[in-house]
Amino acid sequence: MGVLALDIGATKFAAAVSPNRDARPTAESDSLPLRHIRRAEVPASGVWEVCRGLLAEVVTAAGGAGFEVSALGIAAAGPVDVHAGTTAPLNIPEWRAGFPIVAAVRELFPRADIRFAIDGAALALAEYRVGGLRGVRSGLAMTVSSGIGGGIVSDGRVVVGRTGNAGHVGHIVVPGWDVPCACGGVGCVEAVASGMSSVRWAREQGWQGASGVDLARSAAAGDPIASAALARAGTALGQAISSAAATLDIDRVVIGGGFAESGAPLWDPLLAAVDKHARLGFIRDLRVLKSPITAGATLVGAAALATE
Repeated sequence: MGVLALDIGATKFAAAVSPNRDARPTAESDSLPLRHIRRAEVPASGVWEVCRGLLAEVVTAAGGAGFEVSALGIAAAGPVDVHAGTTAPLNIPEWRAGFPIVAAVRELFPRADIRFAIDGAALALAEYRVGGLRGVRSGLAMTVSSGIGGGIVSDGRVVVGRTGNAGHVGHIVVPGWDVPCACGGVGCVEAVASGMSSVRWAREQGWQGASGVDLARSAAAGDPIASAALARAGTALGQAISSAAATLDIDRVVIGGGFAESGAPLWDPLLAAVDKHARLGFIRDLRVLKSPITAGATLVGAAALATE
C-alpha cells in the first residue's frame, strides 16, 4: 500500500509514489520519500489520456497489480473547484471549461482516499512541511515558472478559500502594466513576469532565444534585451509580493520554479522593488528567499496532501 501523487501543471504533468501513508520527512532527505517519478509534456489534445497513461506507468513501476494505492493527492493548476472536483487550467485549452479530474482519477483507483487542491496550496504545504516555510506561522509560497502561482500559510494552516483558489497570486495586478492576461484581465503579474511572458516580451524586442533558460544565460552574458526582460519581471514580482505581504500580514515569502533560477538579473530588481514598496512597519522585516526544494515541490505537496 502506498501514496500516489499527481501534479497537473500548465505545461507538464508529474506523478510519483510514496512508500506508505505514514511517510514523513526525514532529516537525511529533507523531503517526502518519493519514488518512481515520471513526467510528461501536456499535449494539445488527448490530455486525460496522457495523464491516465502517466499514472499507470508510475503504478506499474512501483509494483503493478501488487501495488495498492491507499491515498492519492492531486495538485492541479487552476482555477479549480475543490467541491466539484474540477480543474480548468488557463493554459490547457481542452480542459478550460472544467475537467472532472477527481471523478476521472477515482475511476482508476476506486478504493483510494483522494485529496484535491490547487497546485499553489500543495506548494505551500510542501514548503511548510519540508521547505522554506518550516517554523513560520504565516507565509507565502510562490512558483515562478511558465506561469506564476502561490499558496498561503496562515497561523500554521494552508489557506484554501471559498472555492479552493486562495493564493492565486499570479493574478495580482501590478502598477504600470497593460499587458493582456490569459485570464481575460489586464496587467496581472503572470502576464508580465512569468517565464513565458518574459520570453515573449524579449523576442518582441528582437532577442533571438527560445526559453527562460536561454533568457537567463543571455542576461548573465550581458545581453541588454535579456537583462531588461529579467529586470522587468523582477520589478513586477517585487511589486506583487509587496502587495500580497501587506494584505496577508506575512513574514516570509519563498519562491521556487524554473524561472526563479534566473539569478541576480531577476532577483536584484525583485528585492529592490520589495524594499521600495514594502514600507509598512509590520512588513519591513519581510524575508524573500529562494525555495530550498530544488525540484518537484508541488509533487511533494501533492504527496503531503494525501498524507495529511
